[in-house]
Amino acid sequence: MNTRQMEYFVAIAEERQITAAAARLHISQPPLSRELARMERELGVRLMVRGPRSVELTEAGKLLYRRCREVLELTGAMEREVESFGSGGSGVVSLGLVSSSGASVPSDAMAPFVDDYPNVRFDVHEGNTFEVIDMLNRGIVELGFVRTPFERGQLSCRYGAPVPMAAVMPARFAVGERPDVVTLAELSGVPLVIYRRYQALLSERFRQAGASLVVACLNDDSRTTCNWARRGFGVGLVPLQMCETVNMEGLLAKRVADEALVTRLALVRERGRRLSPAGERFLACFSSWSEE
Repeated sequence: MNTRQMEYFVAIAEERQITAAAARLHISQPPLSRELARMERELGVRLMVRGPRSVELTEAGKLLYRRCREVLELTGAMEREVESFGSGGSGVVSLGLVSSSGASVPSDAMAPFVDDYPNVRFDVHEGNTFEVIDMLNRGIVELGFVRTPFERGQLSCRYGAPVPMAAVMPARFAVGERPDVVTLAELSGVPLVIYRRYQALLSERFRQAGASLVVACLNDDSRTTCNWARRGFGVGLVPLQMCETVNMEGLLAKRVADEALVTRLALVRERGRRLSPAGERFLACFSSWSEE
């Protein structure tokens, strides 16, 4: 199976219609249908079930779709990586970003890099911390911005400054006597919307404070936390920087008065893996971040 066939199959799988997939690929429908039939003959398995208005993937088709996506992503990463080697004056810097990095990336620290290397292009992939680390391990990105806590493992890390947690409150759950600070005691018994990775830390801090942790929603993205809080499902707990990058209409943000409830943005790379010249120059923009 060649990359063209993979691109065809991914388009059909994602569009769920051969007509729509053909339009996306800028080809006519009959050749695409013939290519799908050829793939099924070559692999000896049915990949899709055709319905009157859409197609559905079989289990074999779902497996093939995942593998095709992986191969196409790696192929693209390989092309970018080769393109980036040279003087570093041109090429591609592939970055993985978590949603809560928006207050730091892009930043003023990157301005000299952009000025000195205007021919370098950024290829940004977004996900949560686990997804960005997975992209690093798979070679999709060469550098990633993730947020603590995470397992360092074989990662080389540079850490930004500690950032306190913030409680983002809809009017119906507004608590705390002070206008800009709230304590764990004041959050005791209040329905909370929290990022799943913070659950263990929050449980321990609430226990030590003698407060009751009530979780209304667990999720995997700080943007989701803010959105559910804005919809009135509870008080969201997010890094304070997140309040600079999301729609805060209808929400009141207060710093959580607990020195242990802090998080840090980290710029990570695979230990021992060589960066492209452009990647090395980009990494130097964050030399002020601490290495631990």
